[in-house]
Parts: sequence; C-alpha cells; structure tokens
Amino acid sequence: MTGYTPPTGADDPVLIVRTIGRLAQMVLELRDEYVADRRADTLDQLERRLEEIGQLRAQLIELRKGHDTEHATQS
Repeated sequence: MTGYTPPTGADDPVLIVRTIGRLAQMVLELRDEYVADRRADTLDQLERRLEEIGQLRAQLIELRKGHDTEHATQS
C-alpha cells in the first residue's frame, strides 16, 4: 500500500475513544476506592481523570469538525 500513512494518535478518533474508555475505567476504580476510604488524594485523582476525559472530548469534537469539513469539500 504505497502512500498509506496510518493516522497518529492525535489524528485517530479510535485511539482517542480507546483512551477515554481506559480513563473511564480508572474513574470507576477511583470511585470504588473513594467509597471504601474517603481520601482527599483519591478525589484529586478523580478530578484529574475527569479533566483528561474532558480534554479528549474536545479533541474528538475538533477531529469530527475537521472530518465533516473534509467530507463537505469532497462532495
């Protein structure tokens, strides 16, 4: 397949979605940890993971906008 370049992490929605899934799993684990032992550092970690998910959501939205724009110009 000459000329084919697989998408990089920043350009591939699949990788972003998989990362969101991994972070969501971490959030569930942090929830369980916090319920068992209410520690401030666990809440801090939970907030960081939620922030990371939010950043990935923004990346995904931007990718989709670019993807929609590409399809509109190709039509």
